[in-house]
Amino acid sequence: MAVARKIINDPVYGFITINHPLLLHIISHPYYQRLRNIHQMAFAHLVYPGAVHSRLHHSLGAYHLMCTALQELKSKGVAISNEEELGAKIAILLHDIGHGPFSHALEQELIKDVHHEEISLMLMQKLNVQFNGQLQTAIDIFQDKHPKRFLHQLVSGQLDVDRMDYLNRDSFFTGVAEGVIGYDRIIKMLTVKDGNLVVEEKAIYSIEKFLLSRRLMYWQVYLHKTVVAAEKMLIMIFRRVRDLIQNGVQVKAATPALDTFIQSHVSSKEIEALPDEFCSLDDYDVFTSIKNWSRHDDKVLSTLSKSIVERKIMHIQLQSQPFEEAFLQQKRKDIAQQINISEDDAKYFVFWGEASNTLYNPKDESINILYKDGSLKDISQVDNALIAPQLTMRVKKYYICSLRI
Repeated sequence: MAVARKIINDPVYGFITINHPLLLHIISHPYYQRLRNIHQMAFAHLVYPGAVHSRLHHSLGAYHLMCTALQELKSKGVAISNEEELGAKIAILLHDIGHGPFSHALEQELIKDVHHEEISLMLMQKLNVQFNGQLQTAIDIFQDKHPKRFLHQLVSGQLDVDRMDYLNRDSFFTGVAEGVIGYDRIIKMLTVKDGNLVVEEKAIYSIEKFLLSRRLMYWQVYLHKTVVAAEKMLIMIFRRVRDLIQNGVQVKAATPALDTFIQSHVSSKEIEALPDEFCSLDDYDVFTSIKNWSRHDDKVLSTLSKSIVERKIMHIQLQSQPFEEAFLQQKRKDIAQQINISEDDAKYFVFWGEASNTLYNPKDESINILYKDGSLKDISQVDNALIAPQLTMRVKKYYICSLRI
């Protein structure tokens, strides 16, 4: 009997093969298909117009790299059963299934104190029931409960295929060449020692380039000042919506699903009873609601919403030192006077915070280099390392966003 098989044409890697019935069923499931309608990079397309790829694109790309990595490890004699191989592929396909609309930007606004990984796990468990327990190995790998830890490290680690794909894919769609990595060479050099994923010595320079590319992409793309300002404006819109609702002002979302999440703050316990409602949400629910709110009677909500729709992004200033408190408060007073609103309402038009990124943190999980004599050394400790110890320090920038007058 012929095995069900589909070929997907991906602009980054070419043809991606789906060759197992369970994988095809998972990809066809509505929980997974909603990823088509969630931008991988939220508001990055406001700066880089080509960055309109979806979470589904990324998920399939990470799956493709997982297939390649597993095949490479098996060719080097690493024992991986058919069940474990399928489990790892399912785990990477579903690793981002818990992302809500606009991904990280709204992660704490729609559901309080719940990260997307927790929702991904919840949805995987729901699917496991629907598919009669066939996802259990994938869930064990995702949770790092499987005895072969390197399988989890391929899904979530310093050198996971998730990071490899999003750096490569985001670089491709933004046109930012600094994000290009030698993913194919890194995968060729992967191996396993003492149950952990390690990299052969020949890949040192490729690993260093991977880490540097990640930092450059963060400051040039993910934490680009205009992207940061737009995402913070989105957060302010939802905070204003909640404040208005709490004060008895009627604010309705464009869809029943989103209305469920704005009329009350859904908790971590309540989300378990709302998987279908959550999986009905995508970027379209949010953006259509914002378009509607741009005509709301409330001046704050309508101004913020209209600004997002028309790409009139707030002015943002970044610096390496914290801003003086007196400067921040005076800025807020000035805006309140200029647009004739209260100082309390001005907090939606003048706000501040910090953004940070670390090039490499060996405390999270080391990238270990395997030498020919069998010894291991952390990438930051190799001879003449480009990733010097001082570069493991967190880089922090402080910002203030204010309405353009």
